[in-house]
Amino acid sequence: MKIGNDLFKRAQKLIPGGVNSPVRAFKSVGGNPVYIKRGEGAFIYDVDGGEYMDFCASWGPLILGHARPEVVEAVKESASSGMSFGTCNPREVEMAELLNEMVPYLEMMRMVNSGTEAVMTALRLARGFTGRNKILKFEGCYHGHADYLLVAAGSGLLTGGITSSAGVAPSAVADILVAHYNDTAAVKKIFEKYGKEIAAVIVEPVAGNMGLVKPEPGFLETLREFTSDSGAILIFDEVITGFRLAATTYGKICGITPDLTTLGKIIGGGMPIGAVGGKAEIMKKLAPLGPVYQAGTLSGNPVALAAGIATLNILKKENPYPRLAKFAKKITDAVEAEAKEKSFEIHCATEGGMFTIFFTDKKPLRNLDEIKACDTAKFANFFRAMLKNGIYLSPSQFELDFISSAHTEKDIDLFIESFRKSLSR
Repeated sequence: MKIGNDLFKRAQKLIPGGVNSPVRAFKSVGGNPVYIKRGEGAFIYDVDGGEYMDFCASWGPLILGHARPEVVEAVKESASSGMSFGTCNPREVEMAELLNEMVPYLEMMRMVNSGTEAVMTALRLARGFTGRNKILKFEGCYHGHADYLLVAAGSGLLTGGITSSAGVAPSAVADILVAHYNDTAAVKKIFEKYGKEIAAVIVEPVAGNMGLVKPEPGFLETLREFTSDSGAILIFDEVITGFRLAATTYGKICGITPDLTTLGKIIGGGMPIGAVGGKAEIMKKLAPLGPVYQAGTLSGNPVALAAGIATLNILKKENPYPRLAKFAKKITDAVEAEAKEKSFEIHCATEGGMFTIFFTDKKPLRNLDEIKACDTAKFANFFRAMLKNGIYLSPSQFELDFISSAHTEKDIDLFIESFRKSLSR
């Protein structure tokens, strides 16, 4: 028996489903999950000696690839002085100053331990600041696993074929309003009815948890207009997009300033981290300055901050973003051309160095209803074929794939070659 299969068999006895995050179980693509023991550059290596070119990148954080020497060295240096103190530490100040420099509208910020925690804090803060309760979110946008956000969510919930979770009390979601992504008419109707009751609108400015869906022209502008007019808080969930498309946030790129922004993934350089930041007048409502309570023993962990600071400084210095976008376009062009030649219904959506290969005849995809019409059985066959050809994609039709600065032109050519072989299979 392969080592990986044996590990999965043992894991299933003690860990629900054998995994510590549902989408890792390969339920939607078939087969057993791979067990990775090492990563280097653009490649990961499993316990059975398999080598894969990695386009999952730990679901986004590893924009510099695996085990980037400067990041590893920063972690080692920090860890050698202590793993955690539960006190203030100098790197908290350094990270805050760095984020403010790269995203000036983050006037104040609070470090936390995950994207979920950042969103929980942002929404509590919005409710505490406005004195209102209702939250507007969008179908297919995943903002973490807090009870009140597991409504019409994407990511692992969508992969598992469900759009909400058992164990969530009806009262927890009573004040959650839901609209289609990119549906400005629905947003207008909701604000006409509930405008003075809405505390916040939360959105992924580029949706990534139902696969890649871009905002249509005017969609984000509409959200900014209605929240400003009604006194609601606009929250951009940039856990994925923050520092993924440029050395800043998507809000800065598109010229729309949200009131609050949530960050994660890249700002930790592969370590667990999250942050919420935005207008000082709102952030000052957080304890100990204000009445909105939030705390965390490991918040501002020095090791995680060391990895994040090293990563952000490298991104500032090297600016890999034009090359990542170029590689993603090369993949998109090849995918679309091959699909056309072989009469396959495939669409590759791309934004910067992110992409999703959808098995559908519709393009572009605008919302969750259109995403759910994709052929997930074909994607599952495709995923397994790519895996056999040494390419590790995110194991779900409804997730993003990521190009890292460790990928080379040769790697992209190998990806395209593997794509062609897999499509033929």
